[in-house]
Amino acid sequence: MFILVVGLNHKSATVEVREKLSFSENEICDASNQLTEEMSIEGCCILSTCNRTEIYAACTDLERGLASVKRFLLERGELSSEEFSRYFYVHTLYDAIRHLFRVASGLDSMVLGETQILGQVRTAYQRACSEKVSNGIINTWFQQAITVGKRVRTETGIDQLPVSTSYTAVELSRQVLGDLSGCTALVLGAGKMSELTLKHLVAQGVQKVIIANRSVEKAQELASRCDGEAIPFTEVYNRMEEADIVISCTAATHYVIRRSFVEEVMDRRGSKPVFMIDIAVPRDIDPEVAQVQNVYLYDIDDLQNVIDQNLEARRKAAIEAEKIIDKEIHQFLRWLNSLFVIPTIIALKNKGNQIKEKELDRALSKLKNLSEKEKKVVGSLANSIVNQLLHDPITQIRQYAATPEGHLYSEILQNMFCLDVPGQRQKKGTSRKQEYVEQVRCHG
Repeated sequence: MFILVVGLNHKSATVEVREKLSFSENEICDASNQLTEEMSIEGCCILSTCNRTEIYAACTDLERGLASVKRFLLERGELSSEEFSRYFYVHTLYDAIRHLFRVASGLDSMVLGETQILGQVRTAYQRACSEKVSNGIINTWFQQAITVGKRVRTETGIDQLPVSTSYTAVELSRQVLGDLSGCTALVLGAGKMSELTLKHLVAQGVQKVIIANRSVEKAQELASRCDGEAIPFTEVYNRMEEADIVISCTAATHYVIRRSFVEEVMDRRGSKPVFMIDIAVPRDIDPEVAQVQNVYLYDIDDLQNVIDQNLEARRKAAIEAEKIIDKEIHQFLRWLNSLFVIPTIIALKNKGNQIKEKELDRALSKLKNLSEKEKKVVGSLANSIVNQLLHDPITQIRQYAATPEGHLYSEILQNMFCLDVPGQRQKKGTSRKQEYVEQVRCHG
């Protein structure tokens, strides 16, 4: 059985091309069933997100399986063979295993170490199982990938350091104020950045959200999506003393919050601290506000410095993650190679027994006057010769099964003993050795 991945992602193709290969949930189900109707494809799983579309397949014939997947994708996207070569990548065996493990670990994502992809991999696998288009190899492959993704995040903490402006802003407020569940947040501006920041604030359990915008209608629209309160911008001065967190991202060309105003607000708040984040460019909050006691002010440069530090920490974590993946690949490869080797061992034993039985019958037919005890002695002799003859080849092939070249040694044994192994028959005019040389090139 051969495994392969064919796909495209944000690094290999533009969004216009990715859109052509995007699948809805129903389309994935139909596409998966269509693919498994191909003679050479025993199981498959389709992973389709905004940044990637990938088909994972287990095939009895590598060339035919790849051709089937390629033909399907070209027809689906109405693309040419030239465009396929330009936008798509193909991974087989070792590279296919590594690719899925890296995807599940967030190492192949647009944002290094992001967490959403692990859930998307799990959903894709569960869908393949429910549609009954996976097989034993796909099941084990994806189950281990999900385990690897969890292990990488647990052992390296790669996803614990925020690298987006909005998420970093909320994480900083949490570090300053602690638990945000009892806090009130005041957001100035109702644009995209404000919306993203609000999403993270709500996720952290902020108790109350107040949104101020020069267009009250926009503020109301955003407030309706987060169960918040919309106010006109003129009410900011009257409501700010309620806020534990102030996030400002307006399109103003001048400061909208000045030091004198914040000093008045803090007098009314007493010693209760306020966390202020100015995401706007040009800035909304006068930098002198940072001089006010119990006010913690961060601007976009402060956030970027934190993000840069976190990105560097994620890159270091990614190095450790690659080491984890290497170990997991070795474990999966041993299991995968054993699937190829075990049928060869069985076929070899069967052939040895067939030859033994044939020659034993021939010998006993010529030795007509043997007693039952003598016949057993002759039979034991024949068994012993066959078992001893096959012992070393079987022992060696079991050991080779733990290496990336296990499939190749298995094929050599099949050719040497003229074995016919179901599901591993050599195609006329094609050698499996040729098919695998490229796959194990990095590990020869």
